[in-house]
Amino acid sequence: MSDLDPMLLKCEFDRLSAVRHMGRVSGVARGVIEIQGLEGQARIGDHLTLRRRNGPNLPGEVLHVEADGIHMMPTAAPDGVCLGDRVILDQTPAFAPGTHWLGRLVDPFGKPLDGKPLLSGAHAQDIMRAPPPAVARKPLGVRMETGLAMLNTMLPVVQGQRIGLFAGSGVGKSTLLATLAKSMQADAVVVALVGERGREVNEFVEHALGAEGMKRSVVVAATSDQSALARRRCAWSAMSVAEYLRDQGLNVLFLADSVTRFAEAHREIAVAMGEAPSLRGFPPSVTPLIAGLCERAGPGAADQGDITAVFSVLVAGSDMDEPVADILRGVLDGHIVLRRDIAERGRFPAIDLSRSVSRSLPGAATAEENQLISETRKLVGSYEQSEVMIKAGLYAEGADPLLDQAVRVHEELDAFFGKPEPDGIKNSFNRLQLILRRASANLPR
Repeated sequence: MSDLDPMLLKCEFDRLSAVRHMGRVSGVARGVIEIQGLEGQARIGDHLTLRRRNGPNLPGEVLHVEADGIHMMPTAAPDGVCLGDRVILDQTPAFAPGTHWLGRLVDPFGKPLDGKPLLSGAHAQDIMRAPPPAVARKPLGVRMETGLAMLNTMLPVVQGQRIGLFAGSGVGKSTLLATLAKSMQADAVVVALVGERGREVNEFVEHALGAEGMKRSVVVAATSDQSALARRRCAWSAMSVAEYLRDQGLNVLFLADSVTRFAEAHREIAVAMGEAPSLRGFPPSVTPLIAGLCERAGPGAADQGDITAVFSVLVAGSDMDEPVADILRGVLDGHIVLRRDIAERGRFPAIDLSRSVSRSLPGAATAEENQLISETRKLVGSYEQSEVMIKAGLYAEGADPLLDQAVRVHEELDAFFGKPEPDGIKNSFNRLQLILRRASANLPR
C-alpha cells in the first residue's frame, strides 16, 4: 500500500451519500423513457438506474429536464419497461484521475477494466472542462522524436501540436497510433479508444502497446457495443486525464481513435434530443463539439505541461470532405493522410506525403532541413505526376532532369519513408541528405 492510499480511501468515502432519490416511469417513446418525481433533483448527465419488474436493472442518463418530468436515455433497448417502474437517481460519478492511473485500462467513468482494483484520485475533474485561456497559453514547443523517419523529417510534430490522422479502415491507423504511443517523446500517454471493437481493446493494450508502452500510459476505452452516452463520454474522460497530467507539469501525448465514432455517438444522442441532422446526417452541434475537444489539447499555461494530440478520423472511400474530416482540418495544426494503395504494397506507415502537411513548418526545422524537405517534396511530386507514364513504359530519360532524379531516387525514398528511426531526428535528416546527394550525382547506393 502506498502512502497515498489512506487519503484516496477517505476521498472515496466522502463521496458516498446515504440519500437516494426515486421516480417512476410515466412513458416510453422513441427509445427515450419519461420519468416523473425526479425533476427537482436530476441534472443533465446524471446517472439513473431503472428497476424493471421482470428483468435486470437498466442504467441510463438524464437527457432532458422539464417542469413536469425528465427524460432518460437508456444504455440498452427499453424492452420490458412498464409504467410505474421505479427509477433511482444515482450519485453523479466523480471522475478523479491520478498519476497512479498510469499503466491502467479504465472505462469512461474511471472504473478499471483490467480486473485489478483502482482508487479514484483526490480531486474530481470536470470532463467538460474549458481549455486554458487563449492569451495564457504558451507557443508551440520543441520538435519531438517520433520513432519514424518520415515524421522526424517531412512531417515534424512539435510539443503542443494537434494533428489529424485521416485513413480508411484497415490502412494501418491503429498500428501507427500504437507506434507513436510506444516511441514518441512524452512524459505520459493517454489513449482514447472510442467505439473500438471489444476484441481489439485487449489486443491494443497487450500487443500493440506492450508492457513497456503501458508503463507510461492510461487507456480509456468504450467498446462499440456500449451506449452512445458511454462512447461520447470516452473522449471527454480521456482528455480530462490528459489535462490532469498536464496540470502536474507533464508533457502528455493524447491519442484519440477515433473522432468519427465520437461524432457518431453524439449524433445518436442529438437525434434523440430532437436536433435535426443537416451536415450529411450530422447535427449542427457536432461542429462546436469537435472543436471544443480539440481546443482542450495543445500548449498549456506557463506553469503547466503541454498536450500533444493525434486525432484519428475514419474517412470512408478516402472522402476528405466528409463533415468530421472537414471540421478537423480547420481546427488542427496539420494532418496526415494514409493511402490504401501504399498500404497494399507493404509500406508502413502508408502516409501520402503529397496530401499531408505539418503546420509546425518551417519554424520546426532549420534552414538546411527546410531545404531538404522542399527538395524531397519536389521529387515525390514530380514522380507522382508522371507515375502512370513511367509504369506504362513511356518515360524516356533525359527529357526532364527533375523527373530523371525523381525516378532514380523513388525506390530508396519510399524505403526511407517506411523505416523506423530509433537514433533520433538528426540521424533521419542525415540519411535523407545522403539519399538526395546520391540521386543528384547519379551515384550507386
